[in-house]
Amino acid sequence: MNMTVRPVMPEEAKRVAALFDEARGTIADLGIDQWQNGYPDLKIAEEDAAAGVSRAVLTDGGEIAGVCTLIPDGEPTYDVIEDGAWLTGNGCRRYMTVHRIAVDVKYRGSGAASLLMGYAEDAAREAGLLSVRVDTHEGNAVMRRMLEKNGYTPCGIIHLADGARRIAYEKRVEAPAGGGDDKDSGAEDYHEENAL
Repeated sequence: MNMTVRPVMPEEAKRVAALFDEARGTIADLGIDQWQNGYPDLKIAEEDAAAGVSRAVLTDGGEIAGVCTLIPDGEPTYDVIEDGAWLTGNGCRRYMTVHRIAVDVKYRGSGAASLLMGYAEDAAREAGLLSVRVDTHEGNAVMRRMLEKNGYTPCGIIHLADGARRIAYEKRVEAPAGGGDDKDSGAEDYHEENAL
């Protein structure tokens, strides 16, 4: 199957929210508390689409098989990491954050999540960033396997704003020639969790 990635259109927010709901059910079936408080929801899907940060992987028939959100300017909850260290250094803010990954049940195992992660890596390179960072619940074995299969290194533990523990992953990417400088951006954004 041939798949492509593109921005989510605002009129597709309901489809994205449906993928969030489906992933929430799958995670609940595994006994994991991730995403079980109603987050993410339609409002988040609408905000991400309007901000231009949500990406969809499409089948060759044009169906949305999966989604993620890309944040290029740092993640406040990643500022403190326990039981390890980020590959690019604990003070580095030059990374792409991937949030809210969800793949339609019928496309799991198709490579849709890996395609989204590859897209994030390309976007980070093009922006002159040093790496891609992502986190997930320690019990989310599917997400963890996918990340490790794609070259992501478990770096330690971060805590969400509500105190929940998450396994933090990072993958270094090489910036294109002449891309970016090594200064911290200092920019912040809100943290969101990832699921499959």
